[in-house]
Amino acid sequence: MAEPSFLTAVRESYDTIAVDYVDRVPPPAEMDPLSRAMLAGFAELVRTAGLGPVADLGCGPGRVTAYLAGLGVPAFGVDLSPKMVGLARQAYPDVRFIEGSMTELGAKDGELGGILAWYSTHHTPPKRLPEVFAEFHRTLAPGGHLLWGDYVGDERLRPTQAYGRPVSYESYLLPLDRMVGLLEQAGLVVIARLEQEPGGRVKRPHACLVALKP
Repeated sequence: MAEPSFLTAVRESYDTIAVDYVDRVPPPAEMDPLSRAMLAGFAELVRTAGLGPVADLGCGPGRVTAYLAGLGVPAFGVDLSPKMVGLARQAYPDVRFIEGSMTELGAKDGELGGILAWYSTHHTPPKRLPEVFAEFHRTLAPGGHLLWGDYVGDERLRPTQAYGRPVSYESYLLPLDRMVGLLEQAGLVVIARLEQEPGGRVKRPHACLVALKP
């Protein structure tokens, strides 16, 4: 089966911007305090449950994956972009990083204790999100947690450049209530939410959701 065109666009675009992305995007230590608190809370939830490894989907250069590992989480990273994965492996040789897509994870049913989708689902067309979230549900162990964080809104973005380089991906910003509904349709129960207005480096509303697989 041919790869969906949006995945090809994401892979090629992030291969193009990988080095510039690392230079310009702040590390977790420079995130806003509330986002760091959500990551720390998620880390405690999955450590306490002890159900299996955590997959950081769309991990990019691996900074957040390594941050979770530093919090005692058995985390590994997954990204479409070979160049991003290469940069992650170079920067964090003690953490596992693999090429792959959140639309079709290589994990077995119930293998994961947690999933992190940190600003990584917005390139997925909304009509494809149900299959992505179904894959999250399939691979999470009962009692496993998802932490989702991303921009929210009601907008389709078609940038031609990012980080000073040409890109061909699109971004789809959805209202938070719609994201909650899609997760719940996939069988995940949302147990916490955080909504944040634009501020500092972040120019758009953004939010985090914690969901549980019963």
